[in-house]
Amino acid sequence: MAWFETVAEAQRRAAKRLPKSVYSALLAGSEKGTTVSDNTAAFGELGFAPHVAGLSSKRDLATTVMGQAISLPVFISPTGVQAVHPDGEVAVARAAAARGTAMSLSSFASKAIEQVTAANPQTFFQMYWTGTRDQLEARMERARAAGAVGLIMTTDWSFSHGRDWGSPKIPEKMDLRAMARFAPEGLLRPRWLLDFARTGRVPDLTAPNLAEPGAAAPTFFGAYGEWMQTPLPTWADIAWLRERWGGPFMLKGVMRVDDARRAVDVGVTAISVSNHGGNNLDGTPASIRALPAIAEAVGAEVEIVLDGGVRRGSDVVKALALGARAVMLGRAYLWGLAAGGQAGVENVLDVIRGGIDSALLGLGLSSVQELQPSDLVIPDGFARALGV
Repeated sequence: MAWFETVAEAQRRAAKRLPKSVYSALLAGSEKGTTVSDNTAAFGELGFAPHVAGLSSKRDLATTVMGQAISLPVFISPTGVQAVHPDGEVAVARAAAARGTAMSLSSFASKAIEQVTAANPQTFFQMYWTGTRDQLEARMERARAAGAVGLIMTTDWSFSHGRDWGSPKIPEKMDLRAMARFAPEGLLRPRWLLDFARTGRVPDLTAPNLAEPGAAAPTFFGAYGEWMQTPLPTWADIAWLRERWGGPFMLKGVMRVDDARRAVDVGVTAISVSNHGGNNLDGTPASIRALPAIAEAVGAEVEIVLDGGVRRGSDVVKALALGARAVMLGRAYLWGLAAGGQAGVENVLDVIRGGIDSALLGLGLSSVQELQPSDLVIPDGFARALGV
């Protein structure tokens, strides 16, 4: 794989390598795409206040998240990556381990938790509130037995449907009918097709981490249907799951100060300020806009990470300056995975690391722990204090 120097280049290569439907699924978003656009545009509104002399010759990028020491303030966000690359989440986990950071595995992932923890012992398992409490507890215990070091609960999903630019046509399973239907797309992307041909397998559109003991894994759409039919969780449900897990626990999808305070009250270890990458309620502000008010309200009581719109190391630095401990990467590493498998994900992490180091150098800082709002140029009206 030829090295690439930006996440934007990884995205371009992913677009050239992936069938149209698969690439469209990675773009995701909902309705008009307002939130997807704001997630990235908001970072561009923030500037830096650099120094010109007395800069630090050594810079420490390391931090900890939910008890895990990581070599840079970036780790992998949980996403389903079916059909992107044959090695899927296992390749991502290996890449994260090679670069000294943690992996988060979606319950809708295409690879089993046991495979992923074997590739990266620093793995967090992510769950949705789907099924009964007995089913939820069984999945949680399976993750614990596999060696997961933390649990992530995601609740920010409104099942928004329809995209103005069109939704990808994804089959429930890759049977002969589906393969015939998508053959023209695959033939236009022979390198992607060859990757799967070498494994002797077709893209697996099942969710093995949601399988009942002794039963076959449900299809992605079957699991999605169960999720949609499950009664929505309450704060008491979240407190129950946190208590049953008993270890490091993150609530993902917090955008309001009042929700952040409730999360602290139920005893979470960390919260992720996130709008689900724009795949939720369109019109929700960029997560970086909601971060300052949440950090001011609960930053002394709980770990805060940010998820959404991060494409550069300088974006990471901006998030840390506004109160995040670390950020979670989503689309950026998926594009790297599509572009070059494990090496592509490692390349993305290297690009992000280099950008963090460069920004710290310009700011005259020796550690990511020193970042403050005063290191940024923040325009009037940038932040959104929701739920105050």
